[in-house]
Amino acid sequence: MKCFHCGREITFQGPAGQDRIGFRELCPQCDRPLHACLNCGFYDRAYNNQCRETQAERVVDKDRFNFCEYFRPRPKALAKPVSPAADNRAKLDALFKKKT
Repeated sequence: MKCFHCGREITFQGPAGQDRIGFRELCPQCDRPLHACLNCGFYDRAYNNQCRETQAERVVDKDRFNFCEYFRPRPKALAKPVSPAADNRAKLDALFKKKT
Protein backbone atom coordinates (compact mmCIF):
# COMPACT_ATOMS: atom_id res chain seq x y z
CA MET A 1 0.00 0.00 0.00
CA LYS A 2 0.95 3.65 -0.24
CA CYS A 3 0.53 6.32 2.44
CA PHE A 4 -2.41 8.62 1.68
CA HIS A 5 -0.38 11.69 2.67
CA CYS A 6 3.13 11.29 1.29
CA GLY A 7 2.69 8.38 -1.13
CA ARG A 8 5.48 6.28 0.38
CA GLU A 9 5.27 2.57 -0.39
CA ILE A 10 4.48 0.64 2.80
CA THR A 11 4.86 -3.14 3.10
CA PHE A 12 3.66 -5.18 6.04
CA GLN A 13 4.06 -8.90 6.44
CA GLY A 14 2.02 -10.18 9.34
CA PRO A 15 1.73 -13.72 10.70
CA ALA A 16 0.97 -16.43 8.13
CA GLY A 17 1.39 -13.95 5.26
CA GLN A 18 -1.53 -11.73 6.30
CA ASP A 19 -1.25 -8.08 5.43
CA ARG A 20 -2.43 -6.61 8.72
CA ILE A 21 -1.76 -3.07 9.83
CA GLY A 22 -1.95 -2.28 13.52
CA PHE A 23 -4.45 0.29 14.76
CA ARG A 24 -1.64 2.66 15.85
CA GLU A 25 0.87 2.18 13.00
CA LEU A 26 2.46 5.35 11.59
CA CYS A 27 4.02 6.07 8.23
CA PRO A 28 7.81 6.00 8.70
CA GLN A 29 8.22 9.05 6.44
CA CYS A 30 5.47 11.51 7.45
CA ASP A 31 4.21 10.07 10.79
CA ARG A 32 0.58 9.97 9.59
CA PRO A 33 -1.67 7.12 10.74
CA LEU A 34 -1.77 4.13 8.40
CA HIS A 35 -4.94 2.53 9.84
CA ALA A 36 -7.13 5.39 8.58
CA CYS A 37 -10.04 5.52 6.14
CA LEU A 38 -7.99 7.34 3.49
CA ASN A 39 -5.67 4.29 3.34
CA CYS A 40 -8.52 1.77 3.20
CA GLY A 41 -9.59 -0.05 0.05
CA PHE A 42 -13.25 0.44 1.03
CA TYR A 43 -12.94 4.25 1.13
CA ASP A 44 -15.06 5.85 -1.58
CA ARG A 45 -16.37 9.43 -1.43
CA ALA A 46 -19.42 8.49 -3.54
CA TYR A 47 -20.85 6.09 -0.95
CA ASN A 48 -22.80 6.67 2.26
CA ASN A 49 -20.34 7.57 5.04
CA GLN A 50 -17.67 7.44 2.29
CA CYS A 51 -17.30 3.67 2.75
CA ARG A 52 -18.25 0.77 0.46
CA GLU A 53 -18.45 -1.62 3.43
CA THR A 54 -22.10 -1.43 4.48
CA GLN A 55 -21.57 -2.87 7.97
CA ALA A 56 -18.73 -0.55 8.99
CA GLU A 57 -19.47 2.05 11.64
CA ARG A 58 -19.29 5.70 10.67
CA VAL A 59 -15.89 7.36 11.05
CA VAL A 60 -15.92 11.15 11.02
CA ASP A 61 -12.20 11.95 10.68
CA LYS A 62 -11.07 9.97 7.66
CA ASP A 63 -7.39 10.86 8.09
CA ARG A 64 -7.06 9.77 11.75
CA PHE A 65 -6.62 6.43 13.50
CA ASN A 66 -9.72 4.28 13.77
CA PHE A 67 -10.61 0.85 15.06
CA CYS A 68 -12.56 -0.37 12.03
CA GLU A 69 -12.32 -4.15 11.72
CA TYR A 70 -13.10 -3.99 7.97
CA PHE A 71 -9.94 -2.04 7.13
CA ARG A 72 -8.11 -3.35 4.07
CA PRO A 73 -4.96 -1.64 2.77
CA ARG A 74 -5.59 0.47 -0.33
CA PRO A 75 -3.45 -0.91 -3.16
CA LYS A 76 -2.51 2.55 -4.44
CA ALA A 77 -2.37 6.04 -2.97
CA LEU A 78 -5.04 8.64 -3.50
CA ALA A 79 -4.24 11.25 -6.10
CA LYS A 80 -4.09 13.87 -3.34
CA PRO A 81 -4.93 13.98 0.36
CA VAL A 82 -8.69 14.44 0.54
CA SER A 83 -10.10 16.81 3.10
CA PRO A 84 -13.75 17.74 2.62
CA ALA A 85 -13.18 21.19 4.13
CA ALA A 86 -10.20 21.91 1.89
CA ASP A 87 -12.03 20.53 -1.15
CA ASN A 88 -15.07 22.73 -0.47
CA ARG A 89 -12.85 25.75 0.15
CA ALA A 90 -11.07 25.24 -3.18
CA LYS A 91 -14.42 25.02 -4.98
CA LEU A 92 -15.60 28.26 -3.34
CA ASP A 93 -12.35 30.03 -4.15
CA ALA A 94 -12.68 28.98 -7.79
CA LEU A 95 -16.30 30.12 -7.89
CA PHE A 96 -15.66 33.52 -6.32
CA LYS A 97 -12.24 34.15 -7.83
CA LYS A 98 -11.18 37.77 -7.37
CA LYS A 99 -10.26 39.64 -10.50
CA THR A 100 -7.16 41.78 -10.22
